[in-house]
Amino acid sequence: MTLRRSLLTLAILGACAPAFAGTVDLSSIQDMGVSPRFIVKYRAGTPERTQAAARQRSLAAAADRARPQMGARIANLRGSAMLRVDSVRATATGRHVVRASQKLDRSQAEALMRAIASDPNVESVSVDALMHPTAMPNDPMLATHQIWHYGTGAGGARVTNAWNAGATGAGVVVSVIDTGVTHHADLEGNLLEGYDFITDHEVSGRATDGRVKGGWDLGDYTAAGECGAGSPKGDSSWHGTHVSGTIAEVTNNSLGGAGIAYNAKIVPVRVLGHCGGYTSDINDAIVWAAGGHIDGVEDNPYPAEVISMSLGGNHACDADTQRSIDIAVARGATVVVAAGNDNEDVATHSPGSCARVITVGATGYSGQRAGYSNYGSGVEISAPGGAGVEGSPNGYIWSTHNTGTTVPVGDRYVGMTGTSMATPHVSGIVALMQSVAPQPLTPAQVEGLLTSSARPFPVKPDRPIGAGIVDAGAAVERARTFGQPIQAVPLTDGIASSMPPLAAGQSVIYGIDVPDGKTRLEFTSYGGRGTLAAYANYETEPMAGANIGSSVRPGTNQVITIASPPKGRYYIKVTATADAAGVLVRARLY
Repeated sequence: MTLRRSLLTLAILGACAPAFAGTVDLSSIQDMGVSPRFIVKYRAGTPERTQAAARQRSLAAAADRARPQMGARIANLRGSAMLRVDSVRATATGRHVVRASQKLDRSQAEALMRAIASDPNVESVSVDALMHPTAMPNDPMLATHQIWHYGTGAGGARVTNAWNAGATGAGVVVSVIDTGVTHHADLEGNLLEGYDFITDHEVSGRATDGRVKGGWDLGDYTAAGECGAGSPKGDSSWHGTHVSGTIAEVTNNSLGGAGIAYNAKIVPVRVLGHCGGYTSDINDAIVWAAGGHIDGVEDNPYPAEVISMSLGGNHACDADTQRSIDIAVARGATVVVAAGNDNEDVATHSPGSCARVITVGATGYSGQRAGYSNYGSGVEISAPGGAGVEGSPNGYIWSTHNTGTTVPVGDRYVGMTGTSMATPHVSGIVALMQSVAPQPLTPAQVEGLLTSSARPFPVKPDRPIGAGIVDAGAAVERARTFGQPIQAVPLTDGIASSMPPLAAGQSVIYGIDVPDGKTRLEFTSYGGRGTLAAYANYETEPMAGANIGSSVRPGTNQVITIASPPKGRYYIKVTATADAAGVLVRARLY
């Protein structure tokens, strides 16, 4: 399931080197975001070329020479944290790949390369460059209609950044619980067999009651008055086809648009038909989609890692729906649901108000809250749902659809708006995350990574709609490195600890495990002398430029507060910007 970014060895030979001085090729030097690797060519006949011990001695000496030139952050590290350079392997052309133990910026990497090259037995040093796929798909609607909500503009979900990082959703199954899907040429290649869970023939439009294989959308059109006195006539919405296309429309086929997780597979589950769908059918569908058994229905051979539900009712989450969600989550499925389109608090809407779901609000072209989007503390995150821009494709979410007004007729693409359109953005991004994660992420971990990597709203919302706008590129990068060991000093809720003395530039990382149901995590440093900066992150090492909370006030008194923290491990890095000693630190959970 995991798709890793290709790391290709690029050896670039420099010009003829002067005697006893290795050449340094800086043409591919970059800020990699990972510990950099280099390709070293040792001179013929030298022990470093054939003997691992000699090669490691040479690299250790180079690290010693380079450290004083790398600034306080590297130079002051001691013990196991000290910068090392290790031999990784030999290449097919007789060179050797070596790797630094720390992330380095460009100037630090250059200093290390020159230190390695100063060994007279080294002939050349070059960067082991990170190569990337050329990931922008060739589907024509992407550039003309979809780029505003997939791209890096004010309202974009940064999906293009995730594609450039090599994430495509390969190996992940998403179940779309909706109106079913049509046989759309730009979608069918990514469909697995689903199920029609509608039991009432008046709702399903089939001749008899009962559930059937397939998950195909037969239409949800209605006659005037059919759904109650005064209810209007309505054409078929083809809603599930549109939602499914945003998640996994077939891509790079020069047809239509692109799906976010275009190598994922969709299991369509039909629960909505004429006049809507019954809660009991929807609840059974949730359990079945996650791989649970439902009497009278063949078990799902493709249990979903992600369940996407762009549906809802104007009532609080009921016990049966919550129980079905709990079963799905226990089986490892992340349940993503729409907040609703009533411009109301989501607390009175289901399943948006249910626990253990990711409830999605909607934003428009400029990143503002869409005026229809439900809001409140129950919304975890927002995504592009569109707010409409008259006479322009911008502000609508474009995806697969059908030309039929009642039954399916032919393929087409349309722009729609709603939290229904925001939800599949998040569902597709979760599939991207799962496809690159070293091991499957739990639903709680998915939520934590999504909310901690969300980007701030470019327009402050007038109502709370979650942690920010979903950022596919940032979420994928955090998922890719999730679970890597971090050496951290454990903190116990409410108990103060003494921070070790730190010289300017030195850091200490603390960790605390947050159980489910907490409303606030608060970290405080205080007392002593010196000047500190503090940064917090969820499940990954905090950095000055990558964190979910920071405090950089003068002195030692730093406070970071994280509201509604999802279950998981939180890390706080405290860095001395001037020598510090006698400081106390404490974490509190509420």
